[in-house]
Amino acid sequence: MSSDSTSPSRRRFLKLSLAVAPAAAAAGCGNGDRGTAAADDYRPAFFDAAEWTFLRAALARLIPADARGPGALEAGVPEYIDRQMATPWAHGQLWYMRGPFQPEAAATLGYQLRLAPREIYRLGIAEADAACRDRHGKPFAELAPAQQDAVLGQLEQGAIVFGALPSKAFFALLLGNAREGFFCDPQHGGNRGLAGWKLIGFPGARADFMDWVERDVAYPLPPVSIHGQRG
Repeated sequence: MSSDSTSPSRRRFLKLSLAVAPAAAAAGCGNGDRGTAAADDYRPAFFDAAEWTFLRAALARLIPADARGPGALEAGVPEYIDRQMATPWAHGQLWYMRGPFQPEAAATLGYQLRLAPREIYRLGIAEADAACRDRHGKPFAELAPAQQDAVLGQLEQGAIVFGALPSKAFFALLLGNAREGFFCDPQHGGNRGLAGWKLIGFPGARADFMDWVERDVAYPLPPVSIHGQRG
């Protein structure tokens, strides 16, 4: 996945993400500015070692580094997701969490699981790794890249059946958080070095760039984070 001809996942990810980039960049659902650690120095507060290994491996396939620039790991997306696990959102405190639940209902009817995001990650990672061991004899992180891509595609389609939750719901949460982490303001742990914003030409938290919106030229200035970091 290092060139345009071999990066379908990255192209697809970016196509789906462009519409949500400004919202994720401006807001995020993080827990304040705790600075950013180097990708290899960060120690997760929520995920255990096996879960962290899965998360990093999956994100590396969803947003791989390539000729366009850094991927999820370099941009701090795993750190972003780990930070979210301490928020009221991850505990399910922002949603109506009483039944009845209809997991197969249309998305327009709202969230339809009794599980909070923290529980979805914990159960989903365990079930995904168990399925990989059952089918391939190894956990997800030890599979070849092509096998990892195939597993992620099967999770997206619900072709791998979980016992505790729909596999599609786990994949949707993982992909959604990956988008957020790649395009959020760096204060939330992701978008390290403003990698996501530079990739799509988003100016970030600049005071005024609206006069450039209708011009058919690239915005000439680098992005700026909420706290003044420049790309």
